[in-house]
Amino acid sequence: MNPDFLVIGAGVAGLRAAIELAEAGGVLVVAKDSLKESSSEYAQGGIAVALSDEDEVGLHERDTLAAGAGLCNRAAVHALVEEGPAAIRQLIDWGAEFDRLGSKLAFTREGAHSRNRVLHAHGDSTGREIARALYHKAASLPSIEFRGYALCTRLLVEHGAVTGAELYDAPSGAAVQVRPRAVLLATGGLGNVFLHTTNPDVATGDGVALAWRAGAEISDIEFVQFHPTALCVAGAPRFLLSEALRGEGAALRNARGERFMEGLHPLKDLAPRDVVARAIVSEMERAGSDHVYLDLAHRGPAFVRERFPRIYETCLKYGIDLGREAAPVAPAAHYAMGGVRTDLHGRASLPRLFAAGEAACTGVHGANRLASNSLLEGLVFGARAGRAMREEAAVAPSGGVLRKKADREVRPTEPGGLSIPEIRRIAWERCGIVRDAESLRAACALLERTSPPGPAGSTSESAQARNMQQVAGLIARCALAREESRGAHFRADFPERRAAFEKHSVVTRDGGIVFQASAEGLAEVGIHRP
Repeated sequence: MNPDFLVIGAGVAGLRAAIELAEAGGVLVVAKDSLKESSSEYAQGGIAVALSDEDEVGLHERDTLAAGAGLCNRAAVHALVEEGPAAIRQLIDWGAEFDRLGSKLAFTREGAHSRNRVLHAHGDSTGREIARALYHKAASLPSIEFRGYALCTRLLVEHGAVTGAELYDAPSGAAVQVRPRAVLLATGGLGNVFLHTTNPDVATGDGVALAWRAGAEISDIEFVQFHPTALCVAGAPRFLLSEALRGEGAALRNARGERFMEGLHPLKDLAPRDVVARAIVSEMERAGSDHVYLDLAHRGPAFVRERFPRIYETCLKYGIDLGREAAPVAPAAHYAMGGVRTDLHGRASLPRLFAAGEAACTGVHGANRLASNSLLEGLVFGARAGRAMREEAAVAPSGGVLRKKADREVRPTEPGGLSIPEIRRIAWERCGIVRDAESLRAACALLERTSPPGPAGSTSESAQARNMQQVAGLIARCALAREESRGAHFRADFPERRAAFEKHSVVTRDGGIVFQASAEGLAEVGIHRP
């Protein structure tokens, strides 16, 4: 098939965009792993939406802005919460099954929400259920084709516009070029840039690195949310223990069994994630321990097993019975607020390039994402990007070519050469929860080492290592430039929020770092394209 549209990523944002595009032409959806391996699959807590009888869109908007610490794009937030209810109703019409109490949808509360507005599915498998419903819908549309194990290694740029992408087809080992009318980056997050993360292995920041190398603008990449409560057991992955556990009454306790969030924040254990994560780090340092405890034992095994079946079974696998004992937990990298800078219709700063979901930065999350807004963002802005791509296709020339790469072009030297374990340790130790200039400068020096890039047919691992090193370097550079503490970005040497930095960082490959205020008209006119 010669696709009219290329969607890179098969999570919620990519699938929702593909569905929107299907009526306008052929759509190729590619994923670097299996089509079901994405961050969406691992989203436990739920999806926030103002649909309950006690809630209002305006309250959801207010809570999102408060969590964003002064950096939310208000137009983006308004679009998210205003279009959210219809997006959920449509998803239900497509077969998504959310948990209910009788005939009514069941809502719970998570940190920094003022109302019970978080829907969940099968207890703690919300992302998986949403992705299932979207995939089922997309697969029913004959104009959508899927290809797994195809890693995008490069965006093709001609005369300042994106004209296609180069893929590394793992089964054949061949480099393949795709030239559609428009390209969407829906590659998900970057958590695996860090040593400890709740993200799946595929979350290596590929979309950000691809866009940056092509010359697109990257925004707010220094804002990385560290989830406070990941399972911390020797030999176990840093499995996410959802904030919904605390929403259902789980308490954070230190080594002495004390509830240490008392007095630190009015919301106590349900304080914003950056506050809780730093409090946990402080407690761990005080006790000389690598963890604190999350205690839901008072609810009993039956409740925990029914409400959180996936979490319960995973913890049990590693010797922790959540219905009877507290689980050892520690923070881990979880979500990127920044990414490829877009307007509110997914348009990046390069013509014919779009981004949606965690790979994109619309400004909707500001400096700190409100819990459970990410799946909603994927639905709302995935659909918006799909509609905008249809409009772009009406005027863009058709590439329509899927072909093996015929030549090997010479590329400039760029950061690369560190191993994946080295990159992850540098990012965790020097660009983690608490930062300072000395550590960030050291990170920049280490991550900006250069080596000749691999050939076009380089392995998937080497391509991902290059992406991870470049993304970690961008995080370090922008974190060093932001001389304040705001939201998820905390500088020990600049512990206060500063009005001069109530702006978005914007970085490009050739233009350095600048700070720009939000443009409230961004959604209507599109971002500036040089």
